[in-house]
Amino acid sequence: MIETKFKETELGRIPEDWEVYALGELGEPRMCKRIMKYQTNDVHGIPFYKIGTFGKCADSYISPDLWRKLSNTYNYPRKGDVLISAAGTIGRAVVFDGTPSYFQDSNIVWIDNSEKQVSNRLLVFLISSIKWSTDASTISRLYNHNLKAALVKAPDNPFEQTQIAEALSDVDALIAEMDVLIEKKRAIMTATMQGLLTARRRLPGFSEPWRTVQLKELAKMQSGGTPSTSILSYYTGNIPFLGIGDMTVSKKYLHATQKHITKEAVENSSARIFPAGTFLMSMYASIGKCVISSIDVAISQAILGFYSLSPEIDKDFLYYKLSLFSRDLATSGQTGTQSNLNKQIVQNYTVSIPRCVEEQQAIASILSDMDAEIVELEAKRDKYVAIRQGMMQQLLTGKIRLI
Repeated sequence: MIETKFKETELGRIPEDWEVYALGELGEPRMCKRIMKYQTNDVHGIPFYKIGTFGKCADSYISPDLWRKLSNTYNYPRKGDVLISAAGTIGRAVVFDGTPSYFQDSNIVWIDNSEKQVSNRLLVFLISSIKWSTDASTISRLYNHNLKAALVKAPDNPFEQTQIAEALSDVDALIAEMDVLIEKKRAIMTATMQGLLTARRRLPGFSEPWRTVQLKELAKMQSGGTPSTSILSYYTGNIPFLGIGDMTVSKKYLHATQKHITKEAVENSSARIFPAGTFLMSMYASIGKCVISSIDVAISQAILGFYSLSPEIDKDFLYYKLSLFSRDLATSGQTGTQSNLNKQIVQNYTVSIPRCVEEQQAIASILSDMDAEIVELEAKRDKYVAIRQGMMQQLLTGKIRLI
């Protein structure tokens, strides 16, 4: 371990043996030649990545002949070059693995880095850490001058660059492995839900035919209201007030809300408080999204609360049943996509359920166990993400040295 001496720079204090570089000093911005929509298809060929699919799975392709012509004649990234999103989520960086691919001009760019000063293996992390903003506002799009002027800091020592890149890459690999495992578990759970919740697959010991009912036969339902937003004091209380955003980010259980209101707000509006354990459904935006509240919560007109559940329905089974059929529910009785649900549509929606509550509970128990496993894996993945963030803050500033 060596003693680190620091110096002041445009990017703050960095080790004396580090340097600050403008990306334009490392190389010129490059982009692929523009191609037209008629030159693409959505079936087969060389993957064509647009800004919406950057770093994901391509949904568009170009012919191998066109790819060969363009990649051999015009700018095309080398294996290891750092691709950068110049629109959408600004500054996302992905290392090009060399697999035949094509990238949307001006929206996905790269620096033609010679690697004389900074290796691409490190550059991908440096670019990811850049805050793409000005004094006035956040940049909505990266242009060449934005890229060339952006500053990064890096060690002079190539060995230290490699050590930093390897440490961060190892954590990235762990996160990627967790993501793959989580997606695999989700796919298995979805297949299990499709089998068990439609009676295509029956559990041992259960053979009685299922019955079809309307949701109003299983529970009473009521939505709430929104206290006047012009009365700021209404939103200074301690009563959780459920919004669509809270529903969207929640998994099976709702544990907290962003907003809180006062008792006076409830008394002077149509907001309605439901006790912990209430089954809730979103009727706007994230249509049909279901949660079970683990807290007492006030709801707005955008949320429908189910109460006085029939003894003939298990709450957990109902959650998984409606979660599986939320898309169908959202368009129930419609010729196209429904912009909002309402109480009447939900009440009249029909579902098939086991006559035996024990079968409902057995199905819900299996799905709940699978759900809990996924939540546990996601928490582990999120822990790795937090560790990575902490490592970047330490390693990319020279506060911790790996030499």
